Amino acid sequence: MRSAHEAYVTPSSNTINASEGQEPRAAGVWTLAGDRLIIAEPDGLATILVPTEQVRLLAVDLPLSSRAKRLEALPFAIEDLIAEPVESLHLALGEEIAPKRYLVGVVRHDVMERWVDLADAGGLGQAAMVPDALALPIADEDNWSAEIRGSRVVVRTDEGGFAGPLPLLRAAWEQAPDKSDLDVTIAGDTPPEGELPNGWTVHGPGYDPAATLENIARSPLNLRQGRYAVRRAGNSTFWRRLGWIVAIGAVAHTAIAFADTMMLRSIADRRGAETLAAATLAAPGADLSGDLKATIPDLLPKGGSKAPDAFLPLLTRISGALQPLGGSLSVRQMAFEGNTLTMDVDNTDPSLAARIDAALRGAQVRATATRSPDGSIRITASAA
Repeated sequence: MRSAHEAYVTPSSNTINASEGQEPRAAGVWTLAGDRLIIAEPDGLATILVPTEQVRLLAVDLPLSSRAKRLEALPFAIEDLIAEPVESLHLALGEEIAPKRYLVGVVRHDVMERWVDLADAGGLGQAAMVPDALALPIADEDNWSAEIRGSRVVVRTDEGGFAGPLPLLRAAWEQAPDKSDLDVTIAGDTPPEGELPNGWTVHGPGYDPAATLENIARSPLNLRQGRYAVRRAGNSTFWRRLGWIVAIGAVAHTAIAFADTMMLRSIADRRGAETLAAATLAAPGADLSGDLKATIPDLLPKGGSKAPDAFLPLLTRISGALQPLGGSLSVRQMAFEGNTLTMDVDNTDPSLAARIDAALRGAQVRATATRSPDGSIRITASAA
């Protein structure tokens, strides 16, 4: 696999000029350097390897239960590890690399914006963006993987990795704790004589391409997050279709409501005509102009001393008062005459009449409860 530094060589047929624009590419691993995308491997998921020199890889302790909470706490967790204002940086949260410890990528917003623009112009707007150090074999706390290309070295460590001029590798190793137990495996170009300490493993001209593709596919960090997340074409189509469905549904609902309104108006007009015809037959010569709702009640015969609209309110009050006794009551008959409601209740409990009487008084119902000769209890209540 060709590393990112090779983007500075003379462009070949495998080089994309980002200004030209391309059809979307669904596969292939590409390296990004300057303003060019260079194919590194034609296989694998569409991925752009970006230079690790411009990505700060950190291992951050985030002992929180959810990704949302970790994202919220991330700016505070790294503020002592960086020299730039957090607002100017894109923070990408990676996978857990140790218990409650996560890999984090830090990139300047202006750099990330330029990379995304180059990817879009090169037909790779759907591609993941992975620091090229993460394409190297997975390392652990006792092993680093490194690749040398010319004067550039890329290193993967157990907590991410770094890249830069070749002397950086030895300087970083010198600063590592327990460096005597640290095994560094080197691949790529042969370093200058005396550049590497004795005991480092020289792997050969490069790592296995199939293993490298697997490393990229399983990368613990993708920089395309947050505002730079890949915009899925399928999602936009889905929302556009959903919008059409909602719009069509709204139109259909409006049409149905309009049709219902027209039907109700037609029924009301027909009922009004029927009422007018009936009133004309019942009261010939009466003035039926204007509002029938106000005119027709005046034509109805007036009742005597009855107040039929008092029955239900009175019965409701009695029922409410007797509710605590409901299980012991069996109503035999009920009559309403004038303003008086009479109710006969069957029950053999000798104390029930007094309890009913007390319940009615407690509910402030003008009523009495008396026991009849046949053993029933008669409740007499007045609506007046």
